[in-house]
Amino acid sequence: MGRDGKLDVRHVIPLLSRCDGHHLERMGMVTEEVDVPAGKVLMRQGDSGNDLMIIASGQVGVERDGQRINQLGPGDFFGEIALIDRGPRTAPVTAEAPTRLLVVNHREFHALMEEFPEVAAQVLQALAHRVRRLEPTAVQ
Repeated sequence: MGRDGKLDVRHVIPLLSRCDGHHLERMGMVTEEVDVPAGKVLMRQGDSGNDLMIIASGQVGVERDGQRINQLGPGDFFGEIALIDRGPRTAPVTAEAPTRLLVVNHREFHALMEEFPEVAAQVLQALAHRVRRLEPTAVQ
């Protein structure tokens, strides 16, 4: 799929919903489309993290300590925690169906967070939501 096709997909991704044409064009320049088969392990708990992955189509499962904790689909993203704190991946993620991902490497991720505050705000909101859901004893 060419750059134009990639940009069309982004209109249905909530993370990018507030972006104008310039923002979408810039995102198209810094993301890579990757198609993965069902069963492909995308992240392993404890590994270092270098990419943010946005699901364009398909489905992934998220586990923690051998227990399924979430299922993500089109428009969802993952991998931001390790990019923000430079720590290890917090959970394994596996494609449960053929999945198309838009991948942003760590250098481009940080540049985009500075360049587009509206995208940074949405990443932080999603991160806060995940913390509240996974840590019921967290200070709110």
